[in-house]
Amino acid sequence: MSRGTLILVVGPSGAGKDSIIAGAAELLAGQSRLVFARRLITRPVSGSGENHIEISPAEFEELRRRRGFMLSWQAHGLGYGLPRCFTDALDCGRCVVANVSRTVIDEARRDWAPVAVVAVTAAPAVLALRLAARGRESLGNIESRLGRASAVTLHDADFLVDNNGELSTAVDRFAAILQSLIQGTPAAMRG
Repeated sequence: MSRGTLILVVGPSGAGKDSIIAGAAELLAGQSRLVFARRLITRPVSGSGENHIEISPAEFEELRRRRGFMLSWQAHGLGYGLPRCFTDALDCGRCVVANVSRTVIDEARRDWAPVAVVAVTAAPAVLALRLAARGRESLGNIESRLGRASAVTLHDADFLVDNNGELSTAVDRFAAILQSLIQGTPAAMRG
């Protein structure tokens, strides 16, 4: 059995990565070859937003020290990690879908091949509206996130999902990409 693909979802804050992943997970609920990873984050769990696992900064650093993460990174004053337990799914030929920072793409490709990168994009005006609607950031933080978003390059992406319009359209596109990857026909879905 061949190793499963690690499918990394990247894009700027406000692009809708979590909503697209959740929508695709619902659409593809019966697909046994897909695993949707829950990240460990040093942020309290709230009723809205990503369904992550809360971890303290001390626990995060201990896991990092003990190599308990496949991938980990710091962003916006928080620690994010993809637990090493997902390697078992990859080893069993399953595809693991994870929302990650673009800063870990090279490391993932080096350590966890095969890897496919899906970039979710949206126009700066759309990002600004979504970030403001979340209510988690100050105006200064939103401007900072938008500045980083404009610096994002898509040259590392294997696939692109435009999320400027209806969420359902982006979810359908992402689900089609996932189906192509588990069926081994990703070339038809590029771009």
